[in-house]
Amino acid sequence: MLAVILLISAAAMYVSPGVVENRQNHTLARPPYSISSSAKNLHQKLFISDLHADSLLWNRNLLRHGSRGHVDLPRLLEANVSLQAFTVVTQSPRNLNIEKNSNSSDLIHYMAIVEGWPISTWNSYKSRALYKARQLDRFVANSDGQLLMIKTRRDLGELAGHRGSLHRVGALLGSEGAQPLEGDLNNLNVLFDAGYRMMSPSHFTDTEIGGSAAGVHKGGLTPLGQNWIRAMESKGMLIDLAHASHETIRDVTAIASKPVVVSHTGVRGTCSNNRNLTDQELSAVASTGGVIGIGYWDTATCGTDVHAIVKAIRYAKSIVGADHVALGSDFDGAIDAPFDVTGIPLITEALLNDGFSEQEIRQIMGENFVRVLNQTLPE
Repeated sequence: MLAVILLISAAAMYVSPGVVENRQNHTLARPPYSISSSAKNLHQKLFISDLHADSLLWNRNLLRHGSRGHVDLPRLLEANVSLQAFTVVTQSPRNLNIEKNSNSSDLIHYMAIVEGWPISTWNSYKSRALYKARQLDRFVANSDGQLLMIKTRRDLGELAGHRGSLHRVGALLGSEGAQPLEGDLNNLNVLFDAGYRMMSPSHFTDTEIGGSAAGVHKGGLTPLGQNWIRAMESKGMLIDLAHASHETIRDVTAIASKPVVVSHTGVRGTCSNNRNLTDQELSAVASTGGVIGIGYWDTATCGTDVHAIVKAIRYAKSIVGADHVALGSDFDGAIDAPFDVTGIPLITEALLNDGFSEQEIRQIMGENFVRVLNQTLPE
């Protein structure tokens, strides 16, 4: 009987995660994707950055070309992506929605058990974040130099310096929500040492740092959160306001002394809902020198194709200018994506066809985010 139980448990560890992901991460139009020769020529010259992907959440080897999900290293290379932010989810409520979520449930606890994460991660947000950092480190170590951790401005310069010779993908590690701090700013040092360089104050629930747009209270930055901003800036970590409540966005942008980002979002000007940014919030983020990463999923764009993405990009540009717009896919974030990462050239073509200049396309597709990182990362 014990052998049967162990066999069932082992099967669940290796089969169930794949079944779950196939139900969560859909690709509406399957590859391959085709674009014009002029768009292809331009795309190959771009430094492409994506501010947000949840690929580390799933039980996949990101060094292999996968049959599920949206992102892995071979597909990033194929898409000419130069910089990918890998963001770690450490807490997710049951019945997740964009209006109101409490901290009374934790689905990542069950995922950690089913996927065979260390026992220390089952009830600790910090341990989950550290485990995922170690996992990314292993991918980098085993990538034959094709994946490079971005921790400093020097790393970023090294990545850019290899353009045209050896194509490598830079990996920026971020935390989607401040849950791994577990209410103690001393843990920021631990996470920094583990490689984290970006963090948001909240995800779908309120935290000790600040309110979530989908939290119960939706409050602003807490006193601990004010200290968090100072600590983040002093360490060279990038503040991400994705999922933050409107009061938290207001508070952070009012006191930040370095650029902040919204890694993945939509804009209310083209898709009006509680998840997306108002014109005032777009301007507030831009006033810090930061960028807004436009997402690809229907809640962000009110559409299911590349044209909805470009419509949101155009609107954001009309409010804050091309200097402050970027890409924030939310790939592998339990979304219905219009394409997987190899479809990013479709955005280049759509921007070109929509009348964006080559310089604007260069900025939006990746250079704006590089500028922000050069202003925030440690030397």
